[in-house]
This record gives sequence, C-alpha cells and structure tokens, in this order.
Amino acid sequence: MAGKRKPKRATAQHEDLSKPSKWRLQHGGFSEPIRDTDPETGSPVQHRRAVDTLGQMLANGTITPQMHEAGQIFRTLFRSAALDGIATSQLIRLAGATADATPSRQIDARRRVAEALDALGGHDSPAGSCVWFVVGLEFSVREWAARQGWSGRPVPQPIAGGMLVAGLGILAMHFGLTPRQRAA
Repeated sequence: MAGKRKPKRATAQHEDLSKPSKWRLQHGGFSEPIRDTDPETGSPVQHRRAVDTLGQMLANGTITPQMHEAGQIFRTLFRSAALDGIATSQLIRLAGATADATPSRQIDARRRVAEALDALGGHDSPAGSCVWFVVGLEFSVREWAARQGWSGRPVPQPIAGGMLVAGLGILAMHFGLTPRQRAA
C-alpha cells in the first residue's frame, strides 16, 4: 500500500535588497541609481531617489519648468507654514522662556499660502483643492481624485491631472515666474 506523499515545501524567495520593494514601487517611480561612497565607512553605495508627482509631470513634459518651480515654492511655503498636520514637541525647552506661539516666519508663510490659494480661486475651488492636497499634502493625483475630489465628489483622473496643470499655471503666474499676457 502506497503512503501519502508529503507536499514539497515552497522555499521562501528572498527579496532583492538592492532594488525598491514592490510596496514602494506602487507609490511612485525612482530615478536611476547614483553610485556614491558612504561618508562614514567609505564603502560604495547606490542611492535611488523617489520621483514625486511634480518631477514625473516635468519629465513627461506635462508641465513647464516654471510650473514645476511654482509647485516647489508652494510646497516649501506649505511646509514652512506647518499646515501638514504633523505636530511635534520641542526637544529642548528653556525654563521661563517666553515666545510667541507661532514664529513670524510661519505666519508669513501662512499669509503667502493664503494669497496663493486666493489666486487659485480659494480652497474650495477645483484648482485650489487639487494644489492643496497634491502639492501641499503630497497626495498622488489618483488618490486625490478618488478620495477627496472637488467638493467631496470623485473626479476622473485625466480631469484631475488637468486641474493640477491649470493650478500650477496660475501659481507660476502668481509667483511671477511667467509673465502675464494680455488677451487680444
């Protein structure tokens, strides 16, 4: 009488650590690896840089360099204004020190973000909402279109991409990167 055969155990396949994981690749692309040396050990290493939405759009020719720079300026102001919702406590506290709750740099950045949003038509406008979430909070266009959308309604992804391009064009003009042209 023949006995039951034992099923073969599947050998675990090891992940190639020289490449980004499958999880990381689904969240955006990477640049080609850059060879460098580790400053501490001197051994050769490869760096891969994550490509963000604005970088991909610039590489594809969807936006101009001025639009890309306007997005970078908005993102920098957004981070300086501390509007991303990340809260941290001070690591060093001085006893008896008095200071304003918000530094003047942060107040100025918030004012400039508000002016940029006004130029886009406000936070509730299609371009304002798209720039706030995609450029400021760094959502992907797909994620913003499916989850947030405009006024809580989902937006088709090609239209969402067009909203972002339009918003970046307005920001480029607002920040003085492209000249204003008169209508004929």
